[in-house]
Amino acid sequence: MSAVEQIRIETDEAGLRLDRWFKLHYPGLGFGHLQKLLRSGQIRIDGGRAKSDTRVEPGQMVRIPPMGADSARMRVAPLTANTMRDKHDGDVLSQMLIYEDEKVYVFNKPAGLAVQGGSGVSRHVDKMLEAWRSKKGEKPRLVHRLDRDTSGILVVARTRGAAVSLTKSFRERDTKKHYWALVKGVPIPHEGRISTYLVKEQTPDGDRVRVAKHGDEGADHALSYYRVIDQVAQNFAWIEMEPHTGRTHQLRVHALHLGNPILGDPKYFEHDTNWDFPGGVQNKLHLHARRIVIPHPNGGGRFIDQIAPLPPHMVQTWNLFGFDEAQEND
Repeated sequence: MSAVEQIRIETDEAGLRLDRWFKLHYPGLGFGHLQKLLRSGQIRIDGGRAKSDTRVEPGQMVRIPPMGADSARMRVAPLTANTMRDKHDGDVLSQMLIYEDEKVYVFNKPAGLAVQGGSGVSRHVDKMLEAWRSKKGEKPRLVHRLDRDTSGILVVARTRGAAVSLTKSFRERDTKKHYWALVKGVPIPHEGRISTYLVKEQTPDGDRVRVAKHGDEGADHALSYYRVIDQVAQNFAWIEMEPHTGRTHQLRVHALHLGNPILGDPKYFEHDTNWDFPGGVQNKLHLHARRIVIPHPNGGGRFIDQIAPLPPHMVQTWNLFGFDEAQEND
């Protein structure tokens, strides 16, 4: 970056703290460096000085000073279904990638991107992986799925042998998966176990899953664990969910079964007619595959343990509600 840039704040960035805006757009810019640029007035908003906790608003212009060739590589537009639209498949995969070795890729899938093809789906991860065929002509293989509207950790095998090993780990439940969700209301108790039977049904709006009885045709047992990390009065709760089984829409249906549907869920979010969607929160599914711990295909007691940063719409909501990601381990 050899010249001053002026970058406009987008509508879906309303209310973000300036330091979190920089974390989204310039993930390589350290906190200390950012503070130095702010103190010296080199970073400005609409011509005025700003602080790290300044809230940005749509249409404002952020002045970005020259920061050298290394910083030019720092700028990465947050990956969303919109920002990836004109990007080559290989470039999107590169931006999604958070871990790789000789056997495995781990991606942070954005919300809105399908994992596999289906009705009305023109672009999906499985097709995009064609861009990363090896020199031997081997295409990376999917070993599990995420719903289209769910963001976060997606593990992909680079070889046939790795795919067999990873698929076995998912099937035999040797894998720990942790999801973050924002739900309506606060679950009581704050920590618990959800055990139901689920059945998938065809509806005019596509597949839908409901709680069923043991013995119902097509019903499968589903087990999830949850705990409340933080809450906004009795209105909303940030919860961690851990699926022990891997049924279609399991966490989304289990949250509804608790009486605490996930905000922005187009299939399962239910509310009364007097309830208003919170201002400043985007009406998108607030469910994110945050962390995975899975045995490495090479064995030997080695594990892959990866964490995926939140998608932009959930960063915006966490910022609005004052949630601190460090609370995860409290």
